[in-house]
Amino acid sequence: MRDIMDTHTVFELRRYRLRPGGGETLIRLFDSEFVEPQEALGMRIEGEFRDLDNPDAFVWVRSFKDMEARTAALGSFYSSAIWKKHGPAANETMLNSDNVLLLKPTNDVQPFAHNLPRRQEGERPEACGLIVVNLCSLAPGTEDEFARFVNENALPIMRDAGARIDAVFVTERSVNGFPRLPVREGETVLVWFESHKDEDSAAHYRERLRQNVNWTNDVYPRMDGQCWRKIEVARLTPTPRSLCAW
Repeated sequence: MRDIMDTHTVFELRRYRLRPGGGETLIRLFDSEFVEPQEALGMRIEGEFRDLDNPDAFVWVRSFKDMEARTAALGSFYSSAIWKKHGPAANETMLNSDNVLLLKPTNDVQPFAHNLPRRQEGERPEACGLIVVNLCSLAPGTEDEFARFVNENALPIMRDAGARIDAVFVTERSVNGFPRLPVREGETVLVWFESHKDEDSAAHYRERLRQNVNWTNDVYPRMDGQCWRKIEVARLTPTPRSLCAW
């Protein structure tokens, strides 16, 4: 597990729309060429994922010490010889790479605390599990109150039902210091990551939630009622080098 003092405060949730059949090409290229160079600059690749419901998607999470470190690291990486050599091939797999949310963690959950340090990557079994990303779109200025409600009322029920909560984020409102890579500005969101051993475990978890009267009659309706649209759910599986796995 990660050193609790190894704290990053800025996270990107990046969701790419790919050309048909481009996913495996991008994953191989990403894993062979882009992981170590980014992490050598102080970034951390928290997780890489396939989308179970969209074969032409690639989802990943990258983190930084703070906004200043983000600007410096991105500037260095995207002007590097590695990116100049391999970036065009990566971009060729994509239809769009601008679906990016800039996020910060809430105080109640240390993000991705179960991730192994990269140096221990080779010691673990093959990455596995089901990672579910839940995205709540909120009215401006309501995210802190909403996050308190989720952390105090929803997370205990989710954990009791069997989910491992890997992260809870809200919008990071700092100005994007590297506009060459756009982010979705002007949005207010809460995002939580939950992990399950496999599809069966996730199905049992959902059934236990349905059987929890407090969840079905109070907590979830109150969460849903504060969202501008239905809570968006993505079901992901980790790629071989993803540190976020079961």
